[in-house]
Amino acid sequence: MTRPTSSVDREVVDLVEKGDAPAGVPPRLRRFHLHLVSDSTGETLESVAKAVLAQFADVSALKHFWPMVRSARQMDRVMDEIAARPGVVLYTLVDETIRDVLLTRAESAQLPTISVLDPVIQAMATYLGVEAAGVAGRQHRMDAAYFERIDAMHYTLAHDDGQLSNFLTEADIILVGVSRTSKTPTSIYLANRGYKTANVPLVPNCPIPDQLLAIRNEDTGPMVVGLTTSPDRLSEIRKNRLRSLAEDKSLDYADIDKVREEVQFARRLCAQRGWPVIDVTRRSIEETAAAVLNHYNQRVEPGPAQ
Repeated sequence: MTRPTSSVDREVVDLVEKGDAPAGVPPRLRRFHLHLVSDSTGETLESVAKAVLAQFADVSALKHFWPMVRSARQMDRVMDEIAARPGVVLYTLVDETIRDVLLTRAESAQLPTISVLDPVIQAMATYLGVEAAGVAGRQHRMDAAYFERIDAMHYTLAHDDGQLSNFLTEADIILVGVSRTSKTPTSIYLANRGYKTANVPLVPNCPIPDQLLAIRNEDTGPMVVGLTTSPDRLSEIRKNRLRSLAEDKSLDYADIDKVREEVQFARRLCAQRGWPVIDVTRRSIEETAAAVLNHYNQRVEPGPAQ
């Protein structure tokens, strides 16, 4: 039987159903159960649910994940669990038999159901004039692109924080910036998208790898992108880091004047080398990665005139 991976435990769910607010959840929030049913990993559903819920203020969704539902019997058991916690059901199911079980039982229980991919697939099929393959989890198949992502992840982990700088020319993207500007998490996110990403810290009075200085962001080879942030925010981040490590808070590492000097040094270097700079002060990792890829794609894709 497929088991749920819930964002809340049973105790919290019971409190919600009794009308008692869980700790840390304001009483004004409207709570409901959201069931995500998929015949694959459920990543698509999770992303859609996150994007949709962000549009509703004062709403708290208790998410229940039901991935890898591959038989009518499994679906029937999942519906038993959903019936015990009624709410909205989002689903991506290719097999008609499995889908019929969900829709029939949901209709009987008067539960709203939404097929996330059907409208998009149908519109695409109509435009292209071909039928969709109807294969569950096809986007996760182990094809060439899959192994390219694995290679990108291996490269990125091996070239974190300036390691193995003699092999920077093998990268697709190189992120540079002072300490604590989200270089590592952004690199890993890009690697998961299939881009070999190295990151190199910029520290005043410390040597910069020769291979990095030789890169000119031309049409071929790696592209260097600088990450920066506001000195005030960076100083606070570093202070929190020192506190978590029980380090001396008087170190220059978090001193606001020293931080300003570092940020200015990094900006000047990027300007001298012609490397674009992205301010990550108010950006999430996903937004930073999107901005990096925007620079990368503008370089590698031919413009309208070409």
